Amino acid sequence: MATNSDARTGPITLLSLGHGCVDVYQGAVAALVPFLVTERAYTYAAASGVVLAASLLSSVVQPMFGALTDRWAMPWLLPVSTLAGGAGVALAGVSGSYALTLAVIAISGIGVAAYHPEAARVARDASRGSHTAMGWFSLGGNLGFAAAPPMVAAVIATGGLRASPLLIVPALAGAVLCAAALRGVAASAAAEPGAVRVSRAGAMDDWPSFARLSGAIVCRSIVFVGLSAFISLYVRERTGGGAASGTAALFVLYLGGAVGTVTGGALATRHGRLSVVRWSYALTVLAVAGVVLVPGPALYAFVALTSAGLYVPFSLHVTLGQDYLPRRVGVAGGVTLGLTVSIGGIASPFIGAVADVTSLQTALAPLIALPVLGWLLVRPLREPAMLEAAPA
Repeated sequence: MATNSDARTGPITLLSLGHGCVDVYQGAVAALVPFLVTERAYTYAAASGVVLAASLLSSVVQPMFGALTDRWAMPWLLPVSTLAGGAGVALAGVSGSYALTLAVIAISGIGVAAYHPEAARVARDASRGSHTAMGWFSLGGNLGFAAAPPMVAAVIATGGLRASPLLIVPALAGAVLCAAALRGVAASAAAEPGAVRVSRAGAMDDWPSFARLSGAIVCRSIVFVGLSAFISLYVRERTGGGAASGTAALFVLYLGGAVGTVTGGALATRHGRLSVVRWSYALTVLAVAGVVLVPGPALYAFVALTSAGLYVPFSLHVTLGQDYLPRRVGVAGGVTLGLTVSIGGIASPFIGAVADVTSLQTALAPLIALPVLGWLLVRPLREPAMLEAAPA
């Protein structure tokens, strides 16, 4: 017989695993870039355009899905959007057409966009607003990011870009996990009819604070997406290594996020969310400077430090955003998990264009300043007012 604890933790575990299967496809787009450059002779600007295709439509539609999920529960979006996200990436290598590649990658981006607002809402309800539980939910996504480079490398290095249909497998698994998680959430509600949940009645939305937080996340996103798109190629240049050295750097960038996300939830419980967020942005300034300026194998240490600095506040951004907009949790999730994250991809073509006429090091250097701006934006923020608990 399942205990009450099992009824609570089971759905979060399944949601975390499903989140990982979805975010594989966010990491897979960047992981495909070196293979597109090598096999199709894309320029840096053309390759970054693929990253933009995954981000642009996603940036626009994600808040729209958030607004819809604030009005109506749409749990069916979780398995459907997971399949859409996987299908787009799986079709990316089927045709040599640049236009078709952009189109299917855009479909993948829309699938990922549709997933996150509803998933964040379901996870918030399943976790009862726990920072630690939301950290585990975010961890799943980070592990998906980390799994993308070796997964893509294993598939594409073996069969070339035309082997990309094999990349649909995580989406199939994710759809099954999402369906199981939704059943678990329903079972949890039935098992604990007297549970408490956060009440949004009478709560006020704090749009100015949410706007400052969103601006900081945009700064974080540009750094992360810019490094994701080019760190593999950059490390090859700086270390003189081959494809494996670049894939290893991208893996470190993503895997460090898994450690950072869990650490962020624990640190926030002890020191407060905003204090942890501010220190993370300060750390990221030094870490990104090391990535850009330090040569040789030491680069990997700074990549890991950058990953930690970018990911420690990741789940805290989500819960802060939801608490600043308690009446619009779906919109908050759509923006913090989607719009502000995806919009970083818009900067990628500019980085690629600068790299084409100068060098990757010169193109990546401005990323050092963005965590400074993020720190300035979050510095005056105050912890959202605690909301009342009401019977579920």
